[in-house]
Parts: sequence; structure tokens; C-alpha cells
Amino acid sequence: MIADNLKTLVATCATLCLCAIGWELAIRVFDLPSFVLPPLSAIGQALYQGWIVGTLYEHALFTLQGTLIGLVIGVIVAIVLGALVAEIRPVALAIYPLVIATQSMPTVAIAPLIIVYLGVGIASKVATVALLCFFPVFVNTIVGVRGVNPALIDLYRAFGASRFRIFRDVKFPGAIDQVMAGIQVAVVLAFVGCVVSEFIASPKGLGHIVRTYAADLNVSVMFAAIIGLGVLGALAGAFTRAAHRALVPWRRS
Repeated sequence: MIADNLKTLVATCATLCLCAIGWELAIRVFDLPSFVLPPLSAIGQALYQGWIVGTLYEHALFTLQGTLIGLVIGVIVAIVLGALVAEIRPVALAIYPLVIATQSMPTVAIAPLIIVYLGVGIASKVATVALLCFFPVFVNTIVGVRGVNPALIDLYRAFGASRFRIFRDVKFPGAIDQVMAGIQVAVVLAFVGCVVSEFIASPKGLGHIVRTYAADLNVSVMFAAIIGLGVLGALAGAFTRAAHRALVPWRRS
């Protein structure tokens, strides 16, 4: 495991070095202006001001807060509704078509409505993130609960186990692998949803920074904010994968 992680780290560093060399060569060969492709030194200065001096911390905290709260709410609602749909047919007939209909609507189209109803503060960011994170966890929960080994369910029934006990001891534990896979997708979508909402209207946040400095053609600060988003997303994804391995130890992905 350690050797694999070391190889991944070396390969990632090598890729970043090649990208940096290609970046500087492109600027020099094609004589690109800084508002198209800023030099790495300018991006480094923006990163220093943003993440060492700390001018972007307030915005990063706002984005992270909206992302995590919305993610938790979306995941909990998705697991509960997914389990109900998988277990109770009338609920499936009543809810599943509505879920498909709402998820067919682009989030970019719904986000302005959410902002109109909830304002430009954290509430609209949480609602947008929860809506975007809901579907992958919802579908994976249904697939996981319905995909449990039927022989194990028959064994529990043979010993007179109740429907609730079968769900608690067999179906939900058997669905955890699928649920965690859905959560890994939801983590990525959570940051997307929060930034989209910040693009439309927000007093602060990393998405707000990107939108504001895009108007000034200050690409260096935009890259600093985007890199920060990438790091936050990578850390959240790594934490989710670690939780997945802890909950499903026989899976090594």
C-alpha cells in the first residue's frame, strides 16, 4: 500500500512538472498576454497572498461550509428515501418519478430560483448542494438494498426474522459499498453545486472570487481560487475514499 502511494505521488509530481514546463513554453513561444495565460510567478504570488497571507481564507470557509452542510443533508435524505423506495413499492411508485423529473432539470436553471427564495446567503448554497448531491446517493442506495444476496434474506426469513431486522442486519450493511460509491460522486458534485450558486449571486466564497476577478481579467487570482477549490475537493475525496475502505475493508479501490 505504501509503495503504491509513493508511486502515485511520484507520478503526480512528474505530471505537474511537465505541465509547468509546457505552461512556460507556451507563454514564451506564443507570446501570450497575462490575461490569457499568466506566468507561474504571478500565480505563485496570488497563491501566496491568498493562502499564506490568508486573504482567501474567509471565502474558502464560506464555500466549505455550504458544501459540507449541503452534502450531509443531501446524503441523509437520499439514503432515507432510497431505502424507502427500495423496500416499499407504493413509495417507489409515488416518489421515483418525481425524483427523476426534478433531477432532469439542470441545476444551473434551478439555482437562480433557489437564490430568489432563500437569498444570497449560505442557505441557498446549502439547498443547491443538497439538490445536486441527492441523486447519485439515492440511486446507489436503491441498487445496493435491492442487490443483496437473496439467499441470505431467505435464511433470515426461515428463522422468522422481521422485515425490519432483515433490512437492518442484511440489506443495509450489504448496500454500504454502493452507498459509499454514491457519496464519492456526491462529494465532487457538492463543490460544483456550491460554486455554481456562488457564481450566480453570493457576497463571498471562492466562486464569488472567480466571478469578481474574471470581470477584472485578473487571471492569477482566479487560478489561485481554482487551485484552492481543487485542493479542497481532493482532500474531501481522499477522506471519503478512506471512509469507504474503513467501512468496506474487503474492497481495495
